[in-house]
Amino acid sequence: MSTEPNRYAEAGVDTAAGDLAVELMKSAVAKTHGPEVLGGVGGFAGLYDVSFLKNFHRPLLATSTDGVGTKVAIAQALDKHDTIGQDLVGMVVDDIVVVGAKPLFMTDYIACGKVVPERIADIVAGIARACAETRTALVGGETAEHPGLLGPDDYDVAGAAVGAVEADAVLGAERVADGDVIIALGSSGLHSNGYSLVRHILGQRGIGYADRSNEFGGVVGEVLLEPTRLYTAPLLRALADPATGTGIHAISHVTGGGIAANLARVLPLGSWAELERTSWSPPPVFRVLSDLAGSTLESAEGTWNLGIGMFVVATPRSVDALITKLATDGIPAWVAGQVTVGPRDLAGFEQGAKGVNGGAVRLVGSYAG
Repeated sequence: MSTEPNRYAEAGVDTAAGDLAVELMKSAVAKTHGPEVLGGVGGFAGLYDVSFLKNFHRPLLATSTDGVGTKVAIAQALDKHDTIGQDLVGMVVDDIVVVGAKPLFMTDYIACGKVVPERIADIVAGIARACAETRTALVGGETAEHPGLLGPDDYDVAGAAVGAVEADAVLGAERVADGDVIIALGSSGLHSNGYSLVRHILGQRGIGYADRSNEFGGVVGEVLLEPTRLYTAPLLRALADPATGTGIHAISHVTGGGIAANLARVLPLGSWAELERTSWSPPPVFRVLSDLAGSTLESAEGTWNLGIGMFVVATPRSVDALITKLATDGIPAWVAGQVTVGPRDLAGFEQGAKGVNGGAVRLVGSYAG
């Protein structure tokens, strides 16, 4: 055995801690593996058997990558790391189901200033639990120690996933028709968007994440760490059910960019929709934050989801069955508007977003109390 000093450790990188972190997370990761996953945990690359794609007429792969933004700062402040992984899976995998694809596998990446094995294991355990819920295999990942670049307690997380869908089953704007109904699916809170604004508001008011607040209904940071609702499994079940699946034309994930802009991305050019604010009441956390900022809920519609995590655009005949089916899966859903194809003065509408030249959307009315 060499007696030479460990120069890498002197530079701040602890490979032994990294190995321990892997050991602590192995059991949670293995629970996401079915017979399609080959090689287990720890290989240079994850292997996934896609022989089943031979049964597809024209298989398409869908892929998505994302992170959770500055929500990690609140997890770090409270030293609570067991939910941020679910946020990551929601941001990544729920983008895949939007096109009608079934997620197959996912990888994660954690960059940190110092590897604390128990902390890394907590993060990955949250990822693994959410992967299991969405039936997505967690086939690999990387934990990178960046001393000098990140503080000892700092970290960031990102992930990528791959799914598959038949070409003739892809959802999107080309399926949307005049008269289609817009169904809103309730969020579990802020999900993973708009936390830079949240942190700015709390900082201005001198409110700490560990503070207990009657207005927030508990410890501020714990309320803000409410994990992202996962929509993949319920939506895949709805798509597979003949009573509801054939009526679904498009799905939108309400993430960065806000409510109207994300819906506009999945509507066809030449269409427009008005979302009725009276159809829902934004959850208390959004009202408290708006009050603290001295602003209105309406001013945050381009930043926060205000209680809507997804939109489903569907035929009128399928609406009742779809709302009922989602409710059985614990997803509150309601009619928020309708698609119209035709000329319209589009002043005040959001028209497409993120490079997509899509439809036009605006919110009208006042929020329910």
